[in-house]
This record gives sequence, structure tokens and C-alpha cells, in this order.
Amino acid sequence: MAHSSAPADQPACDGTDESELLPAELRAWMRLLAAAGAIEQRLRSQVKDTLGVSHDEFLVLCLLADQPGAALRMSRIAEMLGRPKTRLTYQIACLHHADLVTRRSVCGDKRGIEVALTEKGRRLLREVSPTLAETVTEAVRHMIDHRQCETLRGLLPGAAE
Repeated sequence: MAHSSAPADQPACDGTDESELLPAELRAWMRLLAAAGAIEQRLRSQVKDTLGVSHDEFLVLCLLADQPGAALRMSRIAEMLGRPKTRLTYQIACLHHADLVTRRSVCGDKRGIEVALTEKGRRLLREVSPTLAETVTEAVRHMIDHRQCETLRGLLPGAAE
């Protein structure tokens, strides 16, 4: 009984096309995750240097900045970011301590806490957002080819230029 002695990380020598193992949707999802990871890595140090907050805290600020009312319940933030509420509580406390967000009880709900950007938080985001957006655009340019740029054109303005 013959078996392949090739290591698992080497391509098969029997002529099969490994790209057929995953449907196009899963391949696209994995590429998106890889691109997001690369972008996140490039942003981490820049976010820390320019805003003085962690990447996860930056995501909270971005969510708040993108809300029409600029305020969200903590439970909704945790849901949107896929983070445990206990971890989010710590992040919100750090942002509150830095005077970037406010916290207040939700009227009629003892346990509900609503978080909003402060004027300082808005001003800081306004100042650093162009630089951070350029970092994202450059990371995307580095990660994808021309065909993938067309797909992302609608998601990230300027990424396909």
C-alpha cells in the first residue's frame, strides 16, 4: 500500500488542485481575515502613538463616532465587537479616564449604561483619522491585487486607486 511521505505543508504531487478544497466563499473569507489582520497589525502601534489608546479601545471610539446619535449602550458595543462585557467594561473605564467618552445610566434601566464620545474624543478622532485612514489604505494596497481592488472599491474609498 503506497502512501505519500511528503510533509503536510508541501503541495501534493499527485496533480490535484489544492484550491478546490475550499469553496470560493471560504477562500474569500480567509483572504478577508488575513487582510484585516494585516491592517490591524499596522494600525496597532500607530493608534497607540497617535491616540494613546489600545486598538480595541480605538474600535470603540470608531463605533461611537459612526453612530448618528454618537452614543451606544455598552451591551450593543460588546455585541458589535464580539467582545465579552467584562472586557468592554475595562476598556470603557480606560477611555473614560482619558476623558474620551462619557458613561451614563440609561433612563428606566438600572443596569443599562450608555457611552458617548466627549468633545475631546471627537476632536482627537478628527485630527488623527486621515492618517489612520491612509494607513488602512496602504495596508489594503499591499495585501491585494488589481482584481481584489475592484471588489473592495465600494468598501474602502481610495483603496483601489
